[in-house]
Amino acid sequence: MAKVTHEFDLFGKHYTLETGELAKQATGECLVSCGESTVNVTAVVSKERKNYDFFPLTVDFVEKMYAVGRIPGGYLKREARPSEKATLTARLIDRPIRPSFPEGFRNEVQIVAMPLVADQVNPVDTISVMGASAAMTVGGVPFEGPLACVRVGRDVETGEFIVNPSYEERDASDLDLELAGSATFISMLEAGAKEISEDDMLAAMAFGQEAIAAFCEEQRVFFAKVEQTNGPIVAREYVLDEPVPEVHERVFAHFDEMRAALTDADKLARMGKVEALKEAIRAEFSEDEQLQWDRAIPVELKSLEKHAMRRMVVECGERVDGRSATEVRPLMVKPDYLPRVHGSGLFQRGQTQVLSIATLGMLNEWQRLDTIEPVDGKRYIHHYNFPPFCTGETGRMGAPKRREIGHGNLAERALLPVIPSEDEFPYAIRVVSEVMESNGSSSMASTCGSTLALMDAGVPLARPVSGVAMGLIQEEGKTVVLTDIQGLEDFLGDMDFKVCGTVKGITAMQMDNKATGLTPEILRQALMQAHEGRMYILEAMLEQIPAPRESTKESAPQIISIQIPTDKIRDVIGSGGKVIRGIQDDTGATIDIQEDGTVFIAGTGGAAGEASERIKAIVKVPEAGEEYTGRVVGIQPFGAFVELLPGKDGLLHISRVAQGRVDKVEDVLSIGDEVKVRVIEVDEKGKISLDRLDKPEAPAGPSGHGERPDHGSHGDGRVGGRRRHPGDKGSVGTRHPRRHHEG
Repeated sequence: MAKVTHEFDLFGKHYTLETGELAKQATGECLVSCGESTVNVTAVVSKERKNYDFFPLTVDFVEKMYAVGRIPGGYLKREARPSEKATLTARLIDRPIRPSFPEGFRNEVQIVAMPLVADQVNPVDTISVMGASAAMTVGGVPFEGPLACVRVGRDVETGEFIVNPSYEERDASDLDLELAGSATFISMLEAGAKEISEDDMLAAMAFGQEAIAAFCEEQRVFFAKVEQTNGPIVAREYVLDEPVPEVHERVFAHFDEMRAALTDADKLARMGKVEALKEAIRAEFSEDEQLQWDRAIPVELKSLEKHAMRRMVVECGERVDGRSATEVRPLMVKPDYLPRVHGSGLFQRGQTQVLSIATLGMLNEWQRLDTIEPVDGKRYIHHYNFPPFCTGETGRMGAPKRREIGHGNLAERALLPVIPSEDEFPYAIRVVSEVMESNGSSSMASTCGSTLALMDAGVPLARPVSGVAMGLIQEEGKTVVLTDIQGLEDFLGDMDFKVCGTVKGITAMQMDNKATGLTPEILRQALMQAHEGRMYILEAMLEQIPAPRESTKESAPQIISIQIPTDKIRDVIGSGGKVIRGIQDDTGATIDIQEDGTVFIAGTGGAAGEASERIKAIVKVPEAGEEYTGRVVGIQPFGAFVELLPGKDGLLHISRVAQGRVDKVEDVLSIGDEVKVRVIEVDEKGKISLDRLDKPEAPAGPSGHGERPDHGSHGDGRVGGRRRHPGDKGSVGTRHPRRHHEG
């Protein structure tokens, strides 16, 4: 294939599609770019059909650090497991492509998106979907394309929508909406927003659909150029699993039985009845027939269950658990569920149960991100865990799967707009949602449970957040929108539409759609219905915890923020970190010093306050006239050094240690003695001269009582006409320890 390039401008940005030069042994390949950000996308389809009852599609997004001119961290210095951002991008590519393949396609398909350049201005995620669509098309892969993905932002000042905003434009936007699909059909949606109204969100979605259509049209121009240069694109032939009329007829003869088996509100009981019926139907086929139709029989059994459930909804308006279309399952809300943790909340909706736990920490415990995007890290972290026991199954426990990462990211996006700033609440925040039981909408239960946990932890949320999952059934020309879908309605329905938000507006959305007839009117109905469901759930939550705790729990660290002069940082740290380590060891507090002199101190049981006072004492500069009770820390022939504050010594001259003449300082003072002193002078170098307030009578010496001849001493540190400055032991400004922030 000869190289073909198509360049075009859309919505103020420059794009390029190119094929025919790289990865020529792949089924299809496309090099796609926006600005200088460039991604190579390949598609490979296996030659053999697999004996699966599902479509075997794999999508990998492989971050390469050379794309941003960085060497990977770690010992091996090479890319290892994908970052969460890479996983989310792979899901972004997968979700619109998967439903576009024909029913019965069983050949393995692997799509690999590899960013070669990330210019730190234009993101590479959305253009990867267009690259995958182009790669499959030029490779003759059968799917309903072309497909595209756009990100829609909004200029806060003008209200104008922005297509594929730069990172800078995204930061200034109150909307981050990702849409993917064909020119006439939205199949995937992800959104984060700063409490956007339903009307504004619908307008953004309509605008995004128009933008998708524009990118699909540019792909068609590209494909025409490919055919002009290399001849017609020939669609490859693949054997599809075709329905067997005889199998369909024999299986669907049990339609009424399946409807009866589905009518059970308990998930496990219903699944047991359905599986028993399926086994009974399968047993009606001989062993030879089961071998002959080993793929057709499972497909028809699944189809029987699907259509029985859907016809119940559209014909009778009744769901498998007896609810109406708009009814939310029974709720259980329990904040403050666990002792000692910083915050917790148990949220249950039907047979979906999530326990969320909030943990507060120092700002330096934020999560650092090593990705190709210009993002250092985040201080609010949400993790979602879906163990096998939550569905009554056995399985491997280990690293989070793509689904868990995606659901955790959704809950994180939902709550992020209401998390207080670090100036208002100087904590790093982590929430972990443990799914204890699942029958659909566990991500939305995670959002609700996490709101409870954060409020229980005393995090001053701007407003509480709730979420609900919406579904769609389109059957026999009828359309029904479902509120609070359960697992079966998600699996066999046409849409999974999750909506999160506050009383003020939407904060996050996610949608996977299989219905080609998803009109603006249906979307509006779904959003309005979701609003009613969210408010109902939120009301139940606020009945149990009306507002965030006024303060954090005793088990949580108290974090104090103080400001010190930057030239005093080294004094607080000490040589080799000796001073700061001593404070941390003595108090049990944790101390983090910023370069601008901001000090964050965390501890429990008063430890933070104690450490704060010690740091204030270190940076305090004594002034003339101030009085202290100090401790003698050094004795010299000319006087005693008295520690006024930690690390702050002053000189008490021998002439001022007692009333009368003193031959030796040791006759009056010893190391460790406490004395009351007044600051006489602090010179330009920070050296401190002291006078003793509680002077005793001078002891009798060999020369008898009376005044000590000064021999040129003037009582101010001058001897023989020469001014003697206090020694540099412990004095401010004479030590130059190495700066070390961590004790």
